[in-house]
Amino acid sequence: MTEHLARIDVLEKILPVVRAAGDLIMIIYGAAFSTWSKRDASPVTEADEKAEDLIVSRLSALIPGIPVVAEEAVAAGSAPEVAGRFWLVDPLDGTREFIRRNGEFTVNIALIEDGAPILGTVFAPALGLLFAGVVGQGAFIEDQAGRRPIVCRPPPADGLTVMASRSHGDEVALETFLAGRVIKEVRRAGSSLKICLIAAGEADLYPRLGRTMEWDIAAGHAVLAAAGGRLTQADGAVMRYGKPGFENPHFVARGVDA
Repeated sequence: MTEHLARIDVLEKILPVVRAAGDLIMIIYGAAFSTWSKRDASPVTEADEKAEDLIVSRLSALIPGIPVVAEEAVAAGSAPEVAGRFWLVDPLDGTREFIRRNGEFTVNIALIEDGAPILGTVFAPALGLLFAGVVGQGAFIEDQAGRRPIVCRPPPADGLTVMASRSHGDEVALETFLAGRVIKEVRRAGSSLKICLIAAGEADLYPRLGRTMEWDIAAGHAVLAAAGGRLTQADGAVMRYGKPGFENPHFVARGVDA
């Protein structure tokens, strides 16, 4: 498991899992579905819960003994003890986008070792986009054209493309953070697609100056790091996983020297 070849093998084994969860979500997406609120007032649907059940059961069968930290289980008060190695799962990242039926939601699976994401995959089933990567071994995208590698781009001479949340965010804080930078465009998107678009060389910077949880970003972080980018705390410190409560500080995702 600690060798690069083994990590690639593990990534290939979880791709069918993330796709199966995406297929299940799309069945629910195409029909009437139930929605309710969690204790923190965030929305949840039957797609979140059913996809999580599928992912957790398959990951547990794939590599027994590795704890699975999954969003809905944690929200229900069931968080496993984590140490050196564990899975982080967001079965439906971008639930608000799912409810709005705009397609910008993803299934996120990441493997964490010693506080860092070492591999991950982000699948946007409504868009037909799958991003994946192993840190130190590269990242790729799968779409209708097949599989091809992706890398972060250097900052364009005409200015940065900045990603921002479609459903969350503080505009004043974002403007303050961007002051002094040459900005070409601010693009809005839901879920961890924002991080993956930087990994794919389509954007350069994503400052998130609001509340997120580890399962929201770990898979995207792995893909970004595998593509040559970085995700750090807003103050530049290393982003670690397995924190008490699994809540993140503010962070910045960036491509090459953005």
